[in-house]
Amino acid sequence: MSDYCPPETPLDVLHEDHEVLVVNKPDGLLSVPGKGPDLADCLLARIQAVYPQALLVHRLDRDTSGVMVFGLTPHAQRHLGLQFEKRQTRKTYLARVAGTLTPKTGTVDLPLIVDWPNRPLQMVDHETGKAAITDFRVIKSSEAESRVQLFPKTGRSHQLRVHMLALGHPILGDPLYAPETAADYPRMMLHAQELRFRHPDGGKGVRFRAQAPF
Repeated sequence: MSDYCPPETPLDVLHEDHEVLVVNKPDGLLSVPGKGPDLADCLLARIQAVYPQALLVHRLDRDTSGVMVFGLTPHAQRHLGLQFEKRQTRKTYLARVAGTLTPKTGTVDLPLIVDWPNRPLQMVDHETGKAAITDFRVIKSSEAESRVQLFPKTGRSHQLRVHMLALGHPILGDPLYAPETAADYPRMMLHAQELRFRHPDGGKGVRFRAQAPF
């Protein structure tokens, strides 16, 4: 990984109530602390400085921006955690990928496993990989790139990044899977645009969105 220089952006709170906190995570900021004091600054620490009771539910990669939910009670953390575990949440990402992605819609069903000699990279492995499924829909495309919505049905590490790479259309600006494009883009072009889940208090379906900054 490159030297960690987290952005100094203020917390962007999308929603707050007695059970949940929804924020728009900036790119370049770890979701949780890494190993060592130089990786201590993270979204969870910044949130807990303001909301000491906040509890982690899920993560986004350091270079991915977008919607994240935190529990403000142990009940909310358990309730939301089970929804993620049972694949009951609905996630929509926006990405810019290299080249013209065809067909316009489709599904990537390729099992993933950690690439041990090259950690934290992940790779496709049909023998021992864990199931990983992503639906996609192209919004617009040119010869150079495609703007695409991604709908992960599973939540594997680096799933969207590896699936797009496997199709031959890596996410632009990705420092791990498309390093040759990183210098041409200010960030990795992947954003968690929308998250749907059932509210821990009463189970009503709720939806939160954050506009992609690219």
